[in-house]
Amino acid sequence: MRAYASRRSRRASSIVCGLGTRDESTRALEDSRPPISMFSGALTFTHEAHAAIINPAAAAIIPRRMVHSLHPRPGSRTPAPRRPPTGIMATLPNACQLYVLIGCTAAGKSELAVPLAERLGADVLSVDSMQVYRGMDIGTAKPPPADRAAVTHHLIDVAEPSESFSVARFVAASDLVLAGCAARRRPVLAVAGTPLYLMGLLYGLFDGPSADPVVRDRIRRRAAEHGPPALHAELSRVDPAAAERIHPNDLRRIERALEVFELTGRPISEQQRQWSGRPRHAFTCVGLRRQRDDLSQRINARVRAMMAAGLLDEVRRLLADPAGLSDQAAEATGYAELIAHCRGQCSLEEAVEAIKIHTRQLAKHQRTWFRRIREARWVDLLPGENSAGRADEIARLLRDHA
Repeated sequence: MRAYASRRSRRASSIVCGLGTRDESTRALEDSRPPISMFSGALTFTHEAHAAIINPAAAAIIPRRMVHSLHPRPGSRTPAPRRPPTGIMATLPNACQLYVLIGCTAAGKSELAVPLAERLGADVLSVDSMQVYRGMDIGTAKPPPADRAAVTHHLIDVAEPSESFSVARFVAASDLVLAGCAARRRPVLAVAGTPLYLMGLLYGLFDGPSADPVVRDRIRRRAAEHGPPALHAELSRVDPAAAERIHPNDLRRIERALEVFELTGRPISEQQRQWSGRPRHAFTCVGLRRQRDDLSQRINARVRAMMAAGLLDEVRRLLADPAGLSDQAAEATGYAELIAHCRGQCSLEEAVEAIKIHTRQLAKHQRTWFRRIREARWVDLLPGENSAGRADEIARLLRDHA
């Protein structure tokens, strides 16, 4: 038995799931028209529950028959679904072959992604906290249209820059992508630039204390008065391990770490133990690694190329949008510095130099996080080497250890 959604239901599915255009996740979830048994068991709860997480404002417009169509009809031979585990921290049964590509920014993940995905016969899942935003193209190094036409990409351009996009929302959306690809028996290549998003996808989320508005407001007032670097220094004193992993400009995560410490009296790094357990999804991982001097030179060249491609004009367009930028989007490396320039806080030369410095700090932050992935097999790239030339070798490495 197969479940076929109506045209209206399919449109609602695309809107509610927030997974991008039809040539991405909508096609994966609709065109495949999977047997209903592929969505039985624990996966049945993800469509409705995760849709509300991904786009709560749209949840009210989901046609009920669309949700019901994902469950077996009475009298069908499909077995009744088991009672699923609750929450997105639960381990999900998943038949999708998941490959993971990690590496510091500018290491060569983007140039390798498409040729590697083609050899693996896989879709690409972007694990990047800023590529989710529409209109933030140059500074986030989004794959060009030709690459996205050659291989289906997921979770790119799924949110407005005025929105906040959380790791919980990302994990929920990613679970839907993996479910859709599992139904099509299509592997997924997760290209990871944001370590926290990757760890959330693979191992689940930290089940810490709820946000406290009073504590959070107090921390935000300190940030407004002294700036994010002062709060990062404060975090270094109370939780050095968390401070090492969190970028000094990542105000949202600095705020959360300080909030958890104030509410519990214990560092958040001591409480985040979920990443040492069994993964939610079985995966095979390869990391790209370069010498630090080589990586620094590549970062400098990348920043120059982004400026030449029109990054400053992109930032000006974003600032001119009446909807504005969310705090999260405005903190992105490459954007925060040029926003400061546009507001007269520094010269263009100073802003560009700050982008280079902060990108190198970001690379150090990524390197620290990625060391936690014990399953990673590292591929060392020579100075000047194009990672795409290693696609055959890396594809074999991933398949051999799957």
